[in-house]
Amino acid sequence: MPERMTPKELNDEMWYWYLTGNNKRGFPIEFTRILNRIHLVHRSLPGSPRCLECLVPLSGLGAAIVSIFGTRPSMLTPRLCNSCEKMILSTESGAEAEISMLFADMRGSTSLAQQMPTAEYKELIQRFYKTAAGILIEHNALVNRLVGDQVIGLFPPRFSGTDHASVAIHAALDILRATGHADPEGPWAPVGIGVHTDAAYVGAVGSSEGVNEIAVLGNAANLAARLSSKAAKGEVLISPDAAAHAHLHDKTLEKRRLKLKGISKVVPVQVMQVAPEKPVAVRKKARAK
Repeated sequence: MPERMTPKELNDEMWYWYLTGNNKRGFPIEFTRILNRIHLVHRSLPGSPRCLECLVPLSGLGAAIVSIFGTRPSMLTPRLCNSCEKMILSTESGAEAEISMLFADMRGSTSLAQQMPTAEYKELIQRFYKTAAGILIEHNALVNRLVGDQVIGLFPPRFSGTDHASVAIHAALDILRATGHADPEGPWAPVGIGVHTDAAYVGAVGSSEGVNEIAVLGNAANLAARLSSKAAKGEVLISPDAAAHAHLHDKTLEKRRLKLKGISKVVPVQVMQVAPEKPVAVRKKARAK
């Protein structure tokens, strides 16, 4: 039986479970009993998929029933319900776990803002947010933040699976394709992306009276952010840790060694690119004389 926990310790344990699907110490018996009762009730409702935490149906007849009480899929990820999202955000706690992180930045957004009418620029940013967030959700990431000209996605193993680094890399390439980098006329939003995998502290920050949000803190997040700032449009810069975790051994990929602001050591990265395919030249056959 787990030893008695303080409220802070219980919240930290909940966050570790939330990110990894594993326990370090196990939940108190009273908490487990309550959770089992909730699961029993929600299993009786038809529908699939279900919330990973409380098992409430998020689609189908059961979802229609619980929607009367305001229950619906979370805005962070479709694998959670909004009630569990609210609960986890209200704890104002967190845990350290190995995750993959994706930082996507629009390149040259300051110049675009100066060149475009304000309303038109707002529509561009909104389109970028919706496009990137939609792809992150499709890849079972947590949409961590939509701010300025940047979108951040977190890929914890509980949601994205044990191969979360590969999932993050595929999501990055999909974002570049969706923003037009493979189109002959060029991207409608020039984007550069950084992907990194490491242990990071993830938790809820904010005020109990205000709006809380999930934040990722520490050196791992800083490195991912620096990679995105160095990525040119159409590029994904992949850290050594992310490449190793994803078993990325493609010898044809470009290699770079980067000096990143705030990072003491030079970081070797692998580069993936999405760009329009060059047309193949076709030679005309010489006419027979």
